[in-house]
Amino acid sequence: MTINAKPAQFPSRKLPVITAWLLIGCSLPACAAEGQSSGPSDALFLVQIVVLVVVGRLFGEAMVRIGQPSIMGQIIGGILLGPSVFGFLLPSAQSAIFPDIDTQKAMTDAVAQLGILFLLLLAGMETDLSLALRLRRAAAGVSLTGIVVPFTLGFGLGEFLPASLLPDPDARLVTSLFLGTALSISSVKIVATVVREMDFMRRNVGQLIVASAIIDDTIGWVIIAVTFSLAKEGAVDLATLAKGVIGTILFMAFSFTIGRRLVFEIIRWTNDRFKSDLPVLSAIIAIMGAMAIVTDAIGVHTVLGAFVAGILVGQSPILTRQIEGQLRALTTALFMPVFFGLTGLHTDLSVLTDPSIMVLAVGLIVIASLGKFGGAFAGAKFGGFSTAEAVALGCGMNARGSTEVIVASIGLSVGVLDERLFSVIVAMAVVTTMAMPPTLRWALARLPMREEEKERLELEAFEERSFVSQFERILLVTDHSASSDLAARISGHFAALRKMPVTVLDIGEEDETAADLQERERTDAPRAHQISERVKETAEMAVETQEKGAELGQDNPIHVSVRDRDGKLADVLAESADKGHDIMFVGIQPTSGESAHYSEKLSAMIDAFSGTTAIVTSRGMIAREDRNLRILVPISGTERSLRAAEFALVIAKATGAATTAVYFRDPKEAVSPSRVSDTGNAHRAAFEQLDRIASFYEVEVEKVAPQASVPELAILRHARSGRFDLIILGVSRRAGKELSYGTVADTLAGTADRSFVFVET
Repeated sequence: MTINAKPAQFPSRKLPVITAWLLIGCSLPACAAEGQSSGPSDALFLVQIVVLVVVGRLFGEAMVRIGQPSIMGQIIGGILLGPSVFGFLLPSAQSAIFPDIDTQKAMTDAVAQLGILFLLLLAGMETDLSLALRLRRAAAGVSLTGIVVPFTLGFGLGEFLPASLLPDPDARLVTSLFLGTALSISSVKIVATVVREMDFMRRNVGQLIVASAIIDDTIGWVIIAVTFSLAKEGAVDLATLAKGVIGTILFMAFSFTIGRRLVFEIIRWTNDRFKSDLPVLSAIIAIMGAMAIVTDAIGVHTVLGAFVAGILVGQSPILTRQIEGQLRALTTALFMPVFFGLTGLHTDLSVLTDPSIMVLAVGLIVIASLGKFGGAFAGAKFGGFSTAEAVALGCGMNARGSTEVIVASIGLSVGVLDERLFSVIVAMAVVTTMAMPPTLRWALARLPMREEEKERLELEAFEERSFVSQFERILLVTDHSASSDLAARISGHFAALRKMPVTVLDIGEEDETAADLQERERTDAPRAHQISERVKETAEMAVETQEKGAELGQDNPIHVSVRDRDGKLADVLAESADKGHDIMFVGIQPTSGESAHYSEKLSAMIDAFSGTTAIVTSRGMIAREDRNLRILVPISGTERSLRAAEFALVIAKATGAATTAVYFRDPKEAVSPSRVSDTGNAHRAAFEQLDRIASFYEVEVEKVAPQASVPELAILRHARSGRFDLIILGVSRRAGKELSYGTVADTLAGTADRSFVFVET
């Protein structure tokens, strides 16, 4: 008889608890010895950090698996490690790991304080101000009522609390302000996470919820900053209040005008000049620290400086996904579990055994929930939204999460809150945050989709998978030829329409000496700057052609910089790709070589650059004014031809140039027997795909399907007969030692009498 015995399995939800207690148990001997000392211990500090990180990670994972935010697990893990559970069951072990020694606590508190700044930096980077501005009227109404109602209730609660529940009865006003702020703000991170998880981020209600939470967060941190300045004095002092309010206004005004440009220039200069690892990350931390110091100097809390710094850094046009990922990794892996774990550690739920504190906690949760829901619901109804949409808004705004915990921690640190009020506020944050995801999912599931929403979502879905949208920064390589001028014009169109910074690179001969290179850089510098001015001029003209040109130009200035060649060309191009330049516009002459389709210099440049290349070649007569351009786009239905079409439509959108698509049969498809039967419908399918792209850019495209012919001859014939002066073709590199893009592209490169752009796809 065979017996299949399965190993015993623990329920997955018990795994975090078991692992956490095993970890703590293993740490006890060392901790006990360390805990005998009255001074700080580095080893004990490391044990504390490891315990907080591991426990936070395990419980955070458990929360995610049941549909809750991970920070809830980190807070709950901290509560279990604190006096509420661990300290109650094993008080000596708990005090050994987390002794009540000021010097020891200062070490972990320092990490927690850094954690607050990094959390606010990330929150700012995730803040989409353009969304808040676009929905400013509706979002401001929802946010205003959603703040005023619970703030009034919280402030009133603080004014009527018995003096025995106040940490300092003489500072009742400041405590009331803290309670009002704690009840009124929402956690934009939690709100955005749940809305995104529900796939409602691009729905009208989803965007309004997030935009309102952004406004809530921004106003909340300003209120906290001003309240903190009052807390320092312990009472209302007009001079202190004026300093805090005026200083905050001036700080915000400077930050979003001169400061925005300054932050971008610091990031760009650091990224382009430094050769060591992660220089931009260091620059971002320095920017955050400097702005936090400024806000502290004007008498408001450092969190406001960190939050605003995050907003400005997030708006930087060359903030790469890798940099954001590195910063997020550090914050998520270290600072979040330590900060939220310590928050839970400071929370003593045993205070709830006091009937008065329990009544206060229940009352606070009810007031917070009803106040926030009622305020947001009323604002939505006044704004003309349906009842179902208003219910969703009310449910979505009722999540405090990390924002609430940070506010409570600040209140505890400045003495406005005591351990009792702190524990009650943290309990309220946990309850409201855990209630928000299921209630919001229920409310959003009941919302029908409007027709205009459906159309907009289709366009935004295209934007997400768009070929052009994947690029962030342009490298424009020039030699001051006619091709350089054309490449500069095209770069300007992308800088205007896609908000892409442009770096102009002046190249020279590979065999020149160091002295020749230095002399050429000195004499050619004005010409390089002329190219950069050409890019700016073209971009500004493109901005003016847009319906919202003034707004676009104000909110998204054109960024063009010049870089001289300071080494071998191959090394410079490779380094430029590493610095975030992901598409290279090559405007040099000659394009073709004597014995090959392409010159050796061009081939070497494409080999050296790891990003996408657009080869720009000027031939024949071309319209001097961009609006008079006539663009021809060969379409075969392949992915690369449609990507090139999108490239062309960006130019057409920016200039208003006439654009025509000519269908040709791709040579590879033409010899495929499986495709012969649908030859007559192939061009219709290709044009349908083209129409979808054109509708996104709101550009009219003329479509032509000529008689079957050799593709390159059909393209040239149509270009001449239609007097087109620019051909844009999608290409892909063929394997081999020599540079080749296939028969069609190679033939056009050698024989075309019209300007062309080959876009690698």
